[in-house]
Amino acid sequence: MLTHEQLVARMLKNPAVRTEHERLEREEFALLDEMLAARRAAGLTQAQVAERMGTKAPAVARLENALASCKYSPSLDTLRKYAKALGKRVEVHLV
Repeated sequence: MLTHEQLVARMLKNPAVRTEHERLEREEFALLDEMLAARRAAGLTQAQVAERMGTKAPAVARLENALASCKYSPSLDTLRKYAKALGKRVEVHLV
């Protein structure tokens, strides 16, 4: 039986799968960059964002770290709460 990591490694040998995986990673990293830039611009710590979101600092840390590792895709509701805590809003566009 294959582990998750072994299965992913096997799937990424397929050029089409690798291309799509890399595209998704770029999109998620771009979102993370925007989120971190907005938090810095607002001058807020993770703990302050968490308080405004009605959660704890470790949850915000997990959200930011998960996006950095591409291991988790947060819900739109979570992204809205994060954005609202920064005085921002989320816009989703299909192009």
